[in-house]
Amino acid sequence: MRQNLARRAALVDGAIEVLARDGARGLTFRAVDIEADVPKGTASNYFTNRDDLLNQAGGRIYERMRPDDEALARMTAGPATREHTAELVREVVERVTSFRTGYLALLELRLEATRRPQLRALLTERVGADVRANVDGHLSSGLPGDADAVRMIYLATNWLVVERLTLPDVFPPEQAADLITELVKRLIPADAEG
Repeated sequence: MRQNLARRAALVDGAIEVLARDGARGLTFRAVDIEADVPKGTASNYFTNRDDLLNQAGGRIYERMRPDDEALARMTAGPATREHTAELVREVVERVTSFRTGYLALLELRLEATRRPQLRALLTERVGADVRANVDGHLSSGLPGDADAVRMIYLATNWLVVERLTLPDVFPPEQAADLITELVKRLIPADAEG
């Protein structure tokens, strides 16, 4: 059956909104139809089953979180210093937290993945690729710090994003930015700078 790609994207984006708002239990074809403002039964024509919809949503979140080419270029254009590294990490945290529903939906998908092997495999692949891309991009850009430092920054900032999205008053934006700077300083020694 021929399908409208724009409508498919709207349905998957609708699924992300439903996941963020209502959780995995609230994700139904009907809820997605309502969120995407399409006729009843549309989602069931585009997705084989609920697992297919969950998998598509997981993939789409990563598409939408990917930085644009300008942001990627800044990584290699700036000075190879701890300060620039901290600036880049702060930008990533801001970009991810600005897609609030996407990250909350991703958290829901991670929980759902504990019960769905196919979704777990998909997310393991996507998150693993994301970590590898972060490490490879960091190392190839000449920024200071080794692969383990990048992985530790990744882990710490992911939890900071969770705090910022779920309990924003625990670490207000200014404090979060200061913590990122301090994290980078502690993980990347001063003599690692070029």
